[in-house]
Amino acid sequence: MMIQPSQISRGSIPIAIRRGIRCEAAAVGPFTGRDPNVKKAGWLRQKAPQGIKYEEVKETLSRLNLKTVCEEAQCPNIGECWNGGGDGISTATIMVLGDTCTRGCRFCAVKTSRTPPPPDPMEPINTAMAVASWGVDYIVLTSVDRDDLPDGGSGHFAQTVNALKDLKPDIMVECLTSDFRGDLTAVHTLLHSGLDVFAHNIETVKRLQRIVRDPRAGEMELVCPVQVPFLNMLTASWIDINKRIA
Repeated sequence: MMIQPSQISRGSIPIAIRRGIRCEAAAVGPFTGRDPNVKKAGWLRQKAPQGIKYEEVKETLSRLNLKTVCEEAQCPNIGECWNGGGDGISTATIMVLGDTCTRGCRFCAVKTSRTPPPPDPMEPINTAMAVASWGVDYIVLTSVDRDDLPDGGSGHFAQTVNALKDLKPDIMVECLTSDFRGDLTAVHTLLHSGLDVFAHNIETVKRLQRIVRDPRAGEMELVCPVQVPFLNMLTASWIDINKRIA
């Protein structure tokens, strides 16, 4: 007996098996045009992260109780970055304000909660210490959304930038921020922190925003281009061409 995808529902296959019916369920999901019998390209597969430098970065982050988007978002390239890539200099993208987001975007693997733990007051100085030990001259800081905090976490973010600049004045700091719910006061707090590049995620095209993102997202793409250029500061707007609905 052949069951078509349109006939499959929760519990239907177990019932059929209990009745002794042989089921051959076809793959469920949208047709992508890819031949399922053709193997994926080898470069799509990443080896499990390992290596001396990888372990050193992991130990540093663990000891200082720091979170990274590399781990929390389950980035497949974590081994390459933490091991130093082509230049041999290890780096990671620090995720400040903890590892729990108050948003619930469908594509994201980061933990979510309406009431996450308060920010670690030692995180700014611990971040500066970790980054200084890596010997990098450019670092990206990002964060979860913290709608539970009055300023969206911009003050804590700014403290982290200040700590980095105090410990290593010549380092360039890019801040990949949340949208701060469109709060311009929070935006200005971070803009005047001493950062070098102000960045934000658009994530996807406007047509798909409310489908794949938390409904509260989407403010910052309007704020960033208008508010930042007059400060003679570099800006970056990121869009991911590989977002998928989980």
